[in-house]
Amino acid sequence: MTLRVYNTLSRQKEDFQTVHPGRVGMYLCGPTVYKPAHIGHMVGPVIFDTIKRYLTYSGYDVTFVINITDVDDKLINRARESNTTVEELAREMTQDYFDNLETMCVETVDHFPYATEHIAEMQAMIGELVDGGYAYPMDGDVYFEVTRDEDYGKLSRRNVEEMMAGTRVEANERKRNAADFALWKKSKPGEPAWDSPWGPGRPGWHIECSAMSMKLLGETIDIHGGGLDLMFPHHENELAQSESCSGKPFTRYWLHNGLMQAGAAAGKVGGGHDRHGDTNREQESQEANKIAGSKGAASVKELFAKHNPETVRFFLLATHYRSPIDFSDERIEETGKSLEGFYRLIETYERVSGDDFYSLNTADNREISVGLTGEPAEFFGELSQMRDRFLENMDDDFNTGGAVGVLFDLRKCINGYINANGLESKEASESAAEALQSAMVLLKELANILGVFLKPIEKSTGEDDDFVDSLMQLIIEIRSCARSTKNFDMADRIRDGLDELKVVLEDRPDGTLWRRG
Repeated sequence: MTLRVYNTLSRQKEDFQTVHPGRVGMYLCGPTVYKPAHIGHMVGPVIFDTIKRYLTYSGYDVTFVINITDVDDKLINRARESNTTVEELAREMTQDYFDNLETMCVETVDHFPYATEHIAEMQAMIGELVDGGYAYPMDGDVYFEVTRDEDYGKLSRRNVEEMMAGTRVEANERKRNAADFALWKKSKPGEPAWDSPWGPGRPGWHIECSAMSMKLLGETIDIHGGGLDLMFPHHENELAQSESCSGKPFTRYWLHNGLMQAGAAAGKVGGGHDRHGDTNREQESQEANKIAGSKGAASVKELFAKHNPETVRFFLLATHYRSPIDFSDERIEETGKSLEGFYRLIETYERVSGDDFYSLNTADNREISVGLTGEPAEFFGELSQMRDRFLENMDDDFNTGGAVGVLFDLRKCINGYINANGLESKEASESAAEALQSAMVLLKELANILGVFLKPIEKSTGEDDDFVDSLMQLIIEIRSCARSTKNFDMADRIRDGLDELKVVLEDRPDGTLWRRG
């Protein structure tokens, strides 16, 4: 199947064809680093990290860029409130952002350009826009004149009246048009400032992304990503100023992910999403209910204190990236419970084979994927069909929700094979063990694309855990004695009591295992 992606610009799915054959330049709008990152800041990086993983698996050489906005009105105001400097606040919050990306296994970003390190490129671009008649200086500010761009509004498809109202622009009655936006801002006393042909100041928000993406990825990039809330005005303004400057298409494919919702409206797990309706209305609806720092969203680190980071990543990918995500602790807990089946399968495989699942060698390119031929032909045929279904979902606009569904089917298939062939007993055949090995390599290969099951989940090894484990072994022994003396009421009462405490017992041929549910 040919890879197809939904392009916000055209409002339809298109065959994926890059500027340079075999290469992909991908840019994702990053954070303004004035507060600790919350879960909404992780949605885009997790999604586009997964997209890069899949494009790389599909044979593309991908350069992935996420910018850091380290100068902005929000930073200036927050630093003043906190009695610190803009530089110190930006440094601290950027490190917080990086720490959370690492915890979420966002590992594929090639460049994190800082706005303050690319002032020269921004000034050069602004100068070209002024010289070309697309922008005008005014009392130390420089504004882009939207009416000079004949197709301004083509991304968001807003009419002139909509452009002139509700935009994130500075109030200035002397601007030529209400929707003209700042490329350069005159700095007030005590604010960060750089010398420029228009006087001391700092760049506007929109020019930062254009200048940095064009420097690192070229005048035309393949994929520009970001949350749906950025489509207008940020991406609309990026597009206008970039194409006015270069005279070339700025981005081939605009990919906008749905927003993290604090309410109950969300796309279903494993479903597709075709955004063919009123995109502007959808943007407004999702923005009204999105999780944001200004609405008191908890930091990511607070979330990690309650939920395993791998569970959170899996939760974010279980919905198609263009759908809104309904956030709640209950839904994340449900995701965590669903992952327990994978962890049990991994433990079973390691116990049966003596090998470490996380050290299995897997293909990083679909052309050299694990071989799925041999006996039993029926089992290998099922595995092959599931691999095809997984790839078909990812080829259909990176449908991670559908791909996640295939992983659950694959888990069920492998568990069935283990039980049917007695692989936990000593009588299992060598060929059956080899088939299991291939199946587990396939599971890890596909999971790698989603960025899950990359390493064992962290478990505490403190004295308290040692005590709890010893206590649980005693309870298991008492239950075993009750069963051996046919005191099944007592054995069931022990299991039920542990179940109420969310402790799961698993009876196996070689003993009983326990885990927190």
